[in-house]
Amino acid sequence: MTSPATTTTAPADLPRHLQQLGLHATAAAMEDFIARATKHRWAARTVLEEMVREELRERANRSVQRRLQRARLGRFKTIAEFDWNWPKRIDRDAIEQALSLEFIREGRNLILIGANGLGKTMIVKNIGHAAVLAGYRVLFQTASELIEELQVDSPEQRRRRLAKLNRPHLLCIDLC
Repeated sequence: MTSPATTTTAPADLPRHLQQLGLHATAAAMEDFIARATKHRWAARTVLEEMVREELRERANRSVQRRLQRARLGRFKTIAEFDWNWPKRIDRDAIEQALSLEFIREGRNLILIGANGLGKTMIVKNIGHAAVLAGYRVLFQTASELIEELQVDSPEQRRRRLAKLNRPHLLCIDLC
């Protein structure tokens, strides 16, 4: 019977190897993780369970960050900062219902109509942000950016760009 080959890793190489394996959270907090495991005298199974829990949490956070970056929402005020008294007429219940994202799950569209400066863009960006946090893919673009992106000579290239616009679960177009 042959014994498994043993390889030793220098302590300085361990974080790099963990990174190579895709265990980024464990690599980044390795010393703290080992200290907690030692202090609490975790069993081997507990060590693995805690490692998996932290990796899953980190991957979920990175996924949200990637979706937020791809959404191109930019900076905006939160809905908590919205002055509901400013527009003379606003259907607050409809906005709050839109923030529940039910229209996305139902495959419906949402169109906000109103005069300039009432907060439509801010509301849409808050809906987009809520959608990203809920796990949806979102893309925010101005109408002029969208038209510019679709102005290409090749029908094939236009088809590809239209297909790209079909990927997000929520496409926000700001007419500004």
